[in-house]
Amino acid sequence: MKYHMKNLLIVLMASFQVACQNSSAKTVENLASAADSKEISDPIVPNSVAYFASGCFWCVEAVFESVKGVAEAESGYSGGKIVNPSYELICTGKTRHAEAVKVYYDSNLVSYSTLLTVFFDSHDPSTLNQQGPDRGPQYRSMIFYQNDKEKGLAENYTTNALLKKEFSKITTEVVPYDIFYIAEEYHQDYERLNPNQGYVQSVSVPRLNRFKAKHPELLK
Repeated sequence: MKYHMKNLLIVLMASFQVACQNSSAKTVENLASAADSKEISDPIVPNSVAYFASGCFWCVEAVFESVKGVAEAESGYSGGKIVNPSYELICTGKTRHAEAVKVYYDSNLVSYSTLLTVFFDSHDPSTLNQQGPDRGPQYRSMIFYQNDKEKGLAENYTTNALLKKEFSKITTEVVPYDIFYIAEEYHQDYERLNPNQGYVQSVSVPRLNRFKAKHPELLK
């Protein structure tokens, strides 16, 4: 009887050990799977920002947010004279602010030079104080550089684009960055949150689609 009990105990212990090994293997497998899943779903972590203006910020925000390496684009106002301007004030054109975007991006995934390509290839820089149906200094084309490198890249891009005759002329202002005022909350992600709005349907979406067709390799 003792012999049988001893054998039974050995069998039970062996079974328990195998079960533990299988369980550990599955745990490791599940952890690896979870890690892979997390790696895929992790959001882009921005380490740089850039500032541009090229017409209605609803359109510009949507364009930059479609680009790989860009975490977010925030709508706001820059290039003007007064402190804390409102949308109503800048629409008069008297404050000299432009509707601008602050682009948060990961420079390991997308370069500033590529952002310049996005900027120039998503609007018409040859029209002064106008972009599509929108007219006024608040819709002018601007690059706000933060250092000499950004200034040099922006000026070189402009010079090369003219040499290649990509545009008949370029009215884009390349100016030092000063301050960026965040626009009212209802302007943020406007195109995404208001897909059926009239202006979005007739202007913003077509503009985004033209950019996507031109640069599918840059899209998320």
